[in-house]
Formats: sequence, structure tokens, C-alpha cells
Amino acid sequence: MQKVKVSPFRLSSLLRREKDPKLALHLFLNPNPHEPNAKPFRHSLLSYDLIISKLGRAKMFSELENIMEKLKNDTRIVPEEIIFCNIMAFYGRARLPHKALQVFDEIPTYRCRTTVKAVNTLLNSLLICGEFDKMMEVFARIENYGSPDACTYNILINACCVRSDLEGAGKVFDEMRSRGTEPNVVTFGTLINGLCADLELDSAFRLKRRMERDFKIKPNAHIYIALIKGLCKVFRLDKAIKLKNEMLRNKVELVPAVYSTLISASFKVGRKGEVSGLLEEMRRHGCKPDTVTYNAMICGFCREKEFGSAFGALSEMEKEGCKPDVISYNVIIGGLCRESKVKEAYDLLEDMPRRRCAPDVVCYRTVFDGFCDVKKLKEAASILDEMIFKGYAPHSSSVSKYVNALLVGKNKELLTYMLMLVKRNSIDGYIWRLVTCLVCKGNNSDALELFNGLISSHSLSMG
Repeated sequence: MQKVKVSPFRLSSLLRREKDPKLALHLFLNPNPHEPNAKPFRHSLLSYDLIISKLGRAKMFSELENIMEKLKNDTRIVPEEIIFCNIMAFYGRARLPHKALQVFDEIPTYRCRTTVKAVNTLLNSLLICGEFDKMMEVFARIENYGSPDACTYNILINACCVRSDLEGAGKVFDEMRSRGTEPNVVTFGTLINGLCADLELDSAFRLKRRMERDFKIKPNAHIYIALIKGLCKVFRLDKAIKLKNEMLRNKVELVPAVYSTLISASFKVGRKGEVSGLLEEMRRHGCKPDTVTYNAMICGFCREKEFGSAFGALSEMEKEGCKPDVISYNVIIGGLCRESKVKEAYDLLEDMPRRRCAPDVVCYRTVFDGFCDVKKLKEAASILDEMIFKGYAPHSSSVSKYVNALLVGKNKELLTYMLMLVKRNSIDGYIWRLVTCLVCKGNNSDALELFNGLISSHSLSMG
């Protein structure tokens, strides 16, 4: 049967449907492999855009750079600025600020004009990477590409807030106004969030009133959430609830984060009896509890040592189709271990795979510490064995704290596990000093055996 030749239009359609970035790349580079002697394929701008996006999301940056070089040499095509903005955003999320800067500087070599839109994308990528000095260097030459807009100033204000430089954020806001750039809801949201993060709540509420009175801008859900979280941090629950009621009156869309914050705060201030009412109201207004909401309940119940209620919340979560995450289980496991209910914690850890949630290193470390705390050294050794098998290792402080107890208990399995930890480079200087001290004290053949074994295993691992 004759194979159908792939056209540029057809290639774009195939690339859009292909989920595997490696297969998409192979398809882009070899759209018609059955025609080895055909003329060079004329890729469309859409095809370039699609493959660049797929490679960027997959962090296949060396392959992406090869495609960009091909695009640079494809003089038929004039790329749109959004392609470079997307690439800079990919590099920003990957914490590769130098790559984002390089892409920005090279935009003209692709026959594309650089505008403030690209500058804003670069500034945001540098912000994500914490490159504040570089941000100011880029902003200093922004006039080469156009006038800064509201987005530009919002990014700079956010950078100041991230550094807790509220005075600097205020100066950027004043410059924005002096240049005739009108602030928007994002501007005020960023400032209010920064003020709330530093618990400058009176200033945050003053800014909210100014936003509504002078600029006729209504606060959105993000602004309300920032204020509610700030109030809950200082245990002003009544005012936080009043703010939630204001959201209802102003018909601002309620989101689970509002109720999750209020539920968590209710437990902390000893008003757990109000949690069920908040949940009922939440559902009544069509706001479905999410994982964070249930985790707030689970955390609160564990803090109150009401583990039956915590398990009940976990079951309700599953029944409502809200999948528990590893944090849900870690909170209960941690609470049980703090109350020396380590057997129950271990049973939950063992049950997690059946519940379709894989235990992480935190689960294992918590249970290991729990068994060590109650001096169940055999069970601790079993968890340690399982951890090593899965490629995890306990905190070195947890191991070092109990090495002496294990030696005194004449635990012959200790040497085996310690040697495994050496091979994983999980033994720190404190354990070496501890074992050395035990050897120097004399009359401890187990310590001497362990010391010799550690030296031998460490030499092999280094070799």
C-alpha cells in the first residue's frame, strides 16, 4: 500500500496529537522517512511552535536549542515574539536564568522585533530564579523596546514583595503612577499579598479601601484570600469570617482556599465545633472541598489527637472522589508517631499502596523515627531495610541518635544496615565520631567491628 506523503499542514496536525515529545521530535525531523531523496521539508511556523512547546515542557533543552538553530537558518519564516516568550518562560521555570537572557538577546537574529512583552517575560523568568540584580539591569534598558506597562510594574512590585522590601514596592507603585500607568487589580493584589505576608494588616486594609474608593477596582478572590490568611495568622478569626461574608455579599467567587484557611484557623484557636458549619456552608454555595480542605481537617483532628475523626475525614475524602495525597497520610502518620502509636502508623503506611498512594521518604523517615523513639529497634531495623531497598535513607541525625542504643542492645543486624548506609553516602561525620568514641572507650567489640566495617566499606565506595 502506498504511504501518504505528510504535508506541512498534516505535520502540524500530527504534532498536536502526539503526546510523547521524543516521538514528536522524531516526526518533526523525519516527516516523510519513506522518501529519503525528497527535497528538504518546508516546515511551517505552526510546526516550529508546536515542537518548541513540547520540548520546552519536557525540559528537553538541548533538543530545543537544535530546533531553534534550524529556525534561525530557515529564512522563509519570521517567528512571532510569543515563541521566544514561551522559551524564556520554560527556562525560568527550570531555573536557567542565563539561558533566558541568551534567548532574549538573540531575538533580533531570528528576524523578529523585540517589544516590552518579551522584556516582561524575561523579567518574570528572572524573578522566578531570584535574579533581582539582573532584573534591574534589564529594566534599566527597557526604553530600547518600548514604554513599561502595568505588567512590567506588577512584576517589579512582586520582586520587592518577595524580598520583603515593602518600601521598595511602594516606590515602584509611585513611579508607576507618576508615569501615567494605571494600576490594576493585579497591582493591588500583589501589594496587599506582600503586606499580609509581613503581617502589615492595617496597611493592607487601608490599601484595599483606597483601591475601592479611589480607583473603583473591586477586590478579587486572590485579594480576599491574602487578607483572610493574614488575619488567620494572627488568630483574628472573627474578622476573617466577616471578610468571607463580604465576599458572599459582593458575589466574589468562593474558592476552596478560603474555607481551607478558615477551617485550619478554627482548629488552632480552639473552635473546632465550627468546622462542620463551614463545610456545610461551603457545599451550599457550590464550593467543593478539595485536597487542601480535607488536609486542613485531618491536620486539625491530629492536633487534637482525634485520630478516629482524622481517619473519618480521609474516608469521606475518598467517598467524595477527592483523592488523598501523600500529605494526607503523612499528617496522620506523624500525629500517630507523636503519640507513640507507631504500630498504627506503620499499618497505615503499609495500607497506602492499596489506597493508590505510594509512600514517600517522609512516610518512612517518620515511622523509622517513631520506632526508634519507643525503642522498638527490631521494627526500626525492618523499616530501615525497606527504606534502603526503595532507595531512601533516614536523616543522619535519626541514625546517629540511636547508634549507641543499638550497640548497647547487641543488635547484630546493625552492622549490615550501617554498611548499606555507607554505600548510599548516608553516614555523616557525627556517626563517625560517635563510633570512634565508643571504640576508644574500649570493651565494646561490637563498636570495634562496626568501626572496622565502616572503614572497609567506605574505602570500597570511594574506590
